[in-house]
Amino acid sequence: MQDQFQINSAAVGQDIALQQNRVLRNTYMLLGVSMLPTILGALIGVQVGFGLIPGRPFISLLVFLGIAFAFMWGIERTKNSGWGVALLLGFTFFMGLMLSGILRSALGFSNGGTLIAMAAGGTGAIFLTLSGIAASTKRDFTNIGKFLFIGLVLVVLAMLANMFFQIPAMSLAISGVCVLLFSGYILYDISRIVHGGETNYITATLAVYLDIYNLFVHLLNLLMALSGERD
Repeated sequence: MQDQFQINSAAVGQDIALQQNRVLRNTYMLLGVSMLPTILGALIGVQVGFGLIPGRPFISLLVFLGIAFAFMWGIERTKNSGWGVALLLGFTFFMGLMLSGILRSALGFSNGGTLIAMAAGGTGAIFLTLSGIAASTKRDFTNIGKFLFIGLVLVVLAMLANMFFQIPAMSLAISGVCVLLFSGYILYDISRIVHGGETNYITATLAVYLDIYNLFVHLLNLLMALSGERD
């Protein structure tokens, strides 16, 4: 009887491990696909000079948040169907459009292309390193979630404050903190998948995508501030 119980327990454990590996694999695949509409949106945005409401940053922020949260709500509601994938790809296209603003700023530097390439390369290196650590080690990084959330709330408050004060040093400090924060979120989100805390690959992809997106934006912001060269 005890042997049968052990066999059943081993089989259940193996099934769980296979499911977690499948979620992680599908997440990586969908994450790769989601980069294509992001790049397309960014290219279109740069070409047409996309902006939600030019000259009205606070209203633009509210509109952006409204659209972004509408997409995320829709993705959550449809995460178990093909519509979830479609909405996710639509969201990543929209985020690519929103990315065009900082890309145009970077291209205003004589070494703008190099800065963008460095930010993309740095983001990729950080992601591959941290996701590899989270996926291969037995350590559970989900226990850092509360600290990351507190950090995120403080960063959002600091960003809102800096919209009014416009202090360059504060913007630089925020970006530095965000690089660390979203690096931590990569560990957290991949660890959630590996340890069974996230079982849907669509919502998992959304979480990891936002980590990578924000990491890239703030790395680029740091590089522009520290290494940008004007003609």
